[in-house]
Amino acid sequence: MLLLLTCLLLIAAAPLAAQTGFGTPQELRHGWLFRLADDSTFLLPATDDTRWQRVSVPHDWGVTRPMSPDAGSCQGFLHGGVAWYRHHLTLRPGDLDGGRRVYIYFEGVYNRSTVYVNGHCLGHRPSGFSSFIYDLTPHLRPAGDNVLAVRVDHSRENDARWYTGSGIYRPVWLVKAPPIHFALWGTAWQLRTASAARAEIDVTAQVAFTAPAAAVSREGYAVAAELVDADGRVVATATTRKLQPLAPDSDGAPDRCQAELRLAVTQPRMWSPQQPNLYALRMRLLGPDGEPADAATLPVGLRTLRFDPDRGFAINGEWTKVKGVCLHDDAGVLGTAVPPEVWRWRLMQLKSLGVNAIRMSHNPHAPALYALCDTLGLLVMDEASDEWEFPKRKWLEGWNKGIPGFQGTFDYFEEWIERDVADMVRRDRCHPSIFLWSIGNEVDYPNDPYSHPILDGDGADFTQPIYGGYQPTQPNAERIGYIAKRLADVVRRHDTSRPTTGALAGVVMSNQTAYPEAVDVVGYNYTESRYAEDHRRYPKRVIYGSENRHDLAAWRAVSDNAHIFGQFLWTGIDYLGESGPWPARGSEAGLLNLAGDIKPNGHYRAALWATQPVCYIGAYPRNAATGQRRRAADWVSPYAPAVWNFRPGQPVRVVCYTNASNASLTLNGAPVGGEPARDADTGILYWDIDYAPGTLRAEAVGFDHLLAPKAARQEPPVATAVLTTTGRPAALRATTIVSGEVSIIRVEVVDDEGRRVTLADNEVECHTRGGARLLGLENGNIRDTALATEPRRRVSAGTLVAYVRRAGRGEVQRPGADGAAPVVVFSSPLLGAVEVAL
Repeated sequence: MLLLLTCLLLIAAAPLAAQTGFGTPQELRHGWLFRLADDSTFLLPATDDTRWQRVSVPHDWGVTRPMSPDAGSCQGFLHGGVAWYRHHLTLRPGDLDGGRRVYIYFEGVYNRSTVYVNGHCLGHRPSGFSSFIYDLTPHLRPAGDNVLAVRVDHSRENDARWYTGSGIYRPVWLVKAPPIHFALWGTAWQLRTASAARAEIDVTAQVAFTAPAAAVSREGYAVAAELVDADGRVVATATTRKLQPLAPDSDGAPDRCQAELRLAVTQPRMWSPQQPNLYALRMRLLGPDGEPADAATLPVGLRTLRFDPDRGFAINGEWTKVKGVCLHDDAGVLGTAVPPEVWRWRLMQLKSLGVNAIRMSHNPHAPALYALCDTLGLLVMDEASDEWEFPKRKWLEGWNKGIPGFQGTFDYFEEWIERDVADMVRRDRCHPSIFLWSIGNEVDYPNDPYSHPILDGDGADFTQPIYGGYQPTQPNAERIGYIAKRLADVVRRHDTSRPTTGALAGVVMSNQTAYPEAVDVVGYNYTESRYAEDHRRYPKRVIYGSENRHDLAAWRAVSDNAHIFGQFLWTGIDYLGESGPWPARGSEAGLLNLAGDIKPNGHYRAALWATQPVCYIGAYPRNAATGQRRRAADWVSPYAPAVWNFRPGQPVRVVCYTNASNASLTLNGAPVGGEPARDADTGILYWDIDYAPGTLRAEAVGFDHLLAPKAARQEPPVATAVLTTTGRPAALRATTIVSGEVSIIRVEVVDDEGRRVTLADNEVECHTRGGARLLGLENGNIRDTALATEPRRRVSAGTLVAYVRRAGRGEVQRPGADGAAPVVVFSSPLLGAVEVAL
């Protein structure tokens, strides 16, 4: 049994102090200059950049380029390349006085970045997913122009199995700090004890001394902490003047001392997916005069985690099934430069389906995403990498098609992996949502590249391709165990409050190595067939599904077995890359499409996972297979679209996804179809009827588990679903579904009665005026190859969404008429135009 007591900090999306934990941040969103070219003179301050493209950061240049069949399908048929960014900085008076420091903090640059200031090289970071910081101070001019230059090398454009983006695709921050300040990611928590009456929390806070001892006195400093509840009351305080020196880092970090404090909270409000209660931690570094020298404010979440090989997983003592999904970094036309407002919308959609956990596949994600999971109450499995010391296959002509490529990130693995893993843990350990640290994904693919004599078996226990049995010339699989132990030790060096894990693809082969024993909890990818056998063979092993299919059998392997604590579906949302053959731009394996809309299989998942009543109906022609992949003609589909437009008299199958016990069906108010049949493989209710136009209505009765016995007909309906025959496209309708700095506007093609025409594919054009800027139009169609930056796109299933940003400070604004609010105008031939004021 593994019992973990954790207290972790919630990182808010907005303030940088919650990311770095020190100083005063300023986001460098505007004023960037960009050029998709490579020239060594671009690092020089005197380089003429007046004709460079002006961009805002975050910026992903990959999606701004046309899709091309000669690019790799693994990257969504989008090219990479080499590009430079430049930014001109002017310091304020006093920024460098008294030994003050100025830093530049990058949340993520894809990839192989090199950063310069005033022609001086600050450093190189090959990982495109790690956050990193540089001290600009020694090379800055107190007055005049300071030129920041960033070279981004994604010339190995097919270096990942999915779309990664290219460029400075996450926010950048200028951080100004006193010479003695809190250290980067230096504050951490751990829950010491917890009960309904009282919780005790141990806090460690590191202080960095960046100036020589002779220049700034190091004596007399103190660290103070206070905990504030959601009502604004201070519920705990602590102060210490004991700062213990720490051994210097090998990477040249400044001298550091560490303070230790303990806070006690009475009647603590615990964090959980159902009730993500938060506190605010106010950290202050006090100088010898008692005045604050540095400060940081961090929200806090308290909870306990328990993992047991027989009973699964418990949070705050409550045994819980993890209903998780895997996510990649992109959002369709936005690429990987995804605003927090868009992520929030997507996460809320997933949560409405019953999702309670996110797997960050297969790399550390943007800090804002973790903060949203903290706030919304979503457990997180954080993941370090997809590739270790050797490259994996990267499909170029379509997933599992043709001859793969072998570009990758393996070439810097040995030099950087321990630093990358440590930085992931140190950056993210203050998030209450994180409950697992994954050191790698599917690094044990049989013969991709590791091999073992066990592969010479009959292959019956393998759920992944084994590429021809044991290959003695391939790397020995036992190396996986050595590396796993090494990386798990790195994690534990920085955090012991959560277990380590790995997502195993070749479980049978890995069982012959030290890999499963090197981690605390073992993830099985698509290997439900081994759950019972390995539970018997390895009774102390905690097992869960780290990557899984969407079928009912895979979920029942979790729900019907106490010792399997959960699963993570591949995937939660459709994503760019890992595409099929041209012209597919990505994978449609998600519960949501690229536009963030719930797909039919998302509603099916809600019928399995949601705690509120669910009723959805869809329809498709009888004897016509419908689904992600073509199946037998009589297959009962969990991918049925919500459409009621067919030929009169055409045989149609109507399916109902519900967690109620039974359902009835009416057409134009009259009963139709009789008692529904229930498909044994999917648990779906269905009727086979002849189509007639009008209104089809399903009423679900007897709220219970999906596979519960049928309930009595006299019970009142707990949920309903309606499909209506629609007319021809007549107009556009626009509705703001998210309002903020970035707004999301839904555009629909409707008939003359205002009903969405789900079969419509009209082209819609977007214009903005006033302080509004279109970021992109997304229709969710995985086969739409239109340029992402175009202000026009066809609707899919009668709809698309527009992402629009209000112009901010430092951004050129186009004035509206008479000072009117920013306006977005959508138009389409024959359908007219519609305006939305932001």
